[in-house]
Amino acid sequence: MKESQALKGHLDVLLLTALEEGPGHGYAIKETLRQTSGGRFNLPTGTIYPALHRLEDDHLVKSSWSVVDGRRRRTYQLTPTGKRRLARDRQASLQFAATLQTMLEPSR
Repeated sequence: MKESQALKGHLDVLLLTALEEGPGHGYAIKETLRQTSGGRFNLPTGTIYPALHRLEDDHLVKSSWSVVDGRRRRTYQLTPTGKRRLARDRQASLQFAATLQTMLEPSR
């Protein structure tokens, strides 16, 4: 199964998690996902940026522009609403993962 299919329904909580430690620009968020997944979630920017924009439209993250080395960079950070959503979605995702693991383990 392709990683993008495996992430369906989980991308938002992963992006919010990547921003939990502090603000980050799109490429840094993409790299955080790649590194924390052991290279398994090496997602294209065409997946990351639309999701970040959707999260911003939902007021879960906010963005600001800065200039670094002469280049404009958009930095994203969690809003208070985003922090609450992350707490809720994290718990739901962990419960789902535990249930899935139980169901997929061979019977003993």
